[in-house]
Amino acid sequence: MELDLEKYKNNPKTAYLAQAYLQSVDEESKQMILAEMEKILGSNNGSEETEEFPNEVVLEVRAGAGGEEASFFARKLADMYTRYADLKGWSARLLYASESSLGGYKEASLEMKGRGVFKELRFETGVHRIQRIPTTEKTGRVHTSTASVAILPIRKKTKIEINPTDLEIEFSRSGGAGGQNVNKVETAVRIIHKPTGIDVRSTAERSQLKNREKALSILTAKLDALHEEEEARKHAEHRKSQIGTADRSEKIRTYNILQDRITDHRIKESWHNIEEIFAGKLEPIIKSLEKASAERASS
Repeated sequence: MELDLEKYKNNPKTAYLAQAYLQSVDEESKQMILAEMEKILGSNNGSEETEEFPNEVVLEVRAGAGGEEASFFARKLADMYTRYADLKGWSARLLYASESSLGGYKEASLEMKGRGVFKELRFETGVHRIQRIPTTEKTGRVHTSTASVAILPIRKKTKIEINPTDLEIEFSRSGGAGGQNVNKVETAVRIIHKPTGIDVRSTAERSQLKNREKALSILTAKLDALHEEEEARKHAEHRKSQIGTADRSEKIRTYNILQDRITDHRIKESWHNIEEIFAGKLEPIIKSLEKASAERASS
């Protein structure tokens, strides 16, 4: 049976090898060329998977209902994901944070890079809720606070085109702890996308140009995510594998401190040892969500 070389001829990276295969009269050489072509095509498939599940994300946390308690919770979530990144061997760094008066986060953006980072964290988007008795509460009343999380994949290819005239760009000095840590130059960047009202900031880089590039990549990721959310809502009934709505406004998880229990409402599963999970040991939750997704996809 003659080998079908069309898949190799049509790929620019293997076309020249396909020609060499046809010209070769030595069987051993043919097998070596064939193995090399398969290797190249295999790496291309890997690139496609990386494009679907990129190894870089921006993780955003934003305090919701609950005042200062919500800000504390937002910071606790940011710390939890940072510790999980450390355990996974990923890099994690703070790009921007707006702190509350008592040290919580009104909002914060973290850049995370590492193998499988989006694949593992993609189900974390949504509203997280905490139930606890604050230390300032005199009557023992349980308070409920919320914080939203958004996982924004940074893709090398995107269909989003941003018109420069749609952007309003502001520059300011990056904040610091005082003294030498305060940036004397306006390196911090804020970009507002006028058609959607989305605004993004980057203060982590040392130059204005780098912060501008970072902010633009975050804006592109946000616009991508907005498009995907709209598409998901349109086709939700057809997506069997979907865990929840993939919408950042959906309440996905409750952290009940008094009962030492975390419940994910999408898969109706609970875990204990909250402090251990806040310390970064998210693996059981991540694995359960991946398993539920795979089961729905195959059903």
